[in-house]
Amino acid sequence: MGKIELKNVEKWFGDVQVIKGLDLKIDDGEFIIFVGPSGCGKSTLLRMIAGLEDISRGDLLLDEEIVTDHPPSKRGLSMVFQSYALYPHMSVAENMGFSLKSAGASKQEIDEKVGEASEILKLNEFLERRPKDLSGGQRQRVAIGRSIVRKPTAFLFDEPLSNLDASLRVEMRYEIAKLHQNLKSTMIYVTHDQVEAMTLANRIVVLNAGKIAQVGTPRQLYLEPQNLFVAQFIGSPKMNILECTTDDTNYQILGGKTGDYSAQKPATKLGIRPEHISIVTDGSGQLEAVVDVTEYLGSDTFVIVDAGELGQITVRQIGDTDLKMGDKIQLAFTPKNLHFFDINGDRV
Repeated sequence: MGKIELKNVEKWFGDVQVIKGLDLKIDDGEFIIFVGPSGCGKSTLLRMIAGLEDISRGDLLLDEEIVTDHPPSKRGLSMVFQSYALYPHMSVAENMGFSLKSAGASKQEIDEKVGEASEILKLNEFLERRPKDLSGGQRQRVAIGRSIVRKPTAFLFDEPLSNLDASLRVEMRYEIAKLHQNLKSTMIYVTHDQVEAMTLANRIVVLNAGKIAQVGTPRQLYLEPQNLFVAQFIGSPKMNILECTTDDTNYQILGGKTGDYSAQKPATKLGIRPEHISIVTDGSGQLEAVVDVTEYLGSDTFVIVDAGELGQITVRQIGDTDLKMGDKIQLAFTPKNLHFFDINGDRV
């Protein structure tokens, strides 16, 4: 079992409150990812769950048992850090089995559990090597293997791929996804990388200034952001946010045309993702703009335009484009993909 629950959890450093009354339930076997800007409290929250930071107020429950005051060794959790922290004088097998050896396990038990972990992580051929003879991705797999042999209640990952180059991060994302499928264990993962969060998580917890801004599946966060912060944090490039006014039946973009509006509350901001904007020439667009920069990425081209008072707007086009700097264009929005936010930044 690996059910985890936070009840009104707070963390104070002196007079500074960094975690502000969080409530969160994590089901057994879930892959949960904490994301947010630097300083939002995601690593602190993970360390509180691990027992490496005290919980100032509130309760932590593991499988419905309160463990708020339990030391890390009594929580049955295993943490994988950004730094591999492998013993350089030990082989891969010795590194993976060291915690079991320290706990007094027999050689047979150690060999069995190291063998099982190395099979899962495809490390069989490296068991006799030293860490210096391994690539960064292989070292990280050894660090994960060191956790697997303990058969923890849940795995906690603190930005484990941030030290790897781009190609190795892609490879290790796949390895961690397969690991979760094979072990079916609860995993909590901290990252600043949106791609990791969107591709790995069952649910994402978006943190902002010590509070939960939204919890949901990657699809929910992308398609139904509940506030301006999540709308602009999730997605790369981020959602375009435009000034607007509304009445009972219409919205109007600053300096642009009107469109249908049916919500009960007034909105002051309109959000639209780059892929939901079309470049048109037949006069059907919501507003006029001038091409500023084009960013060719192979499968996509991002066209950044100057929309006057509205500022810069990013448009995604499939493949290449013939547009160049200074071209005058019109932008048309897909009505069903518009997002409206009120004066407080909450979704309408």
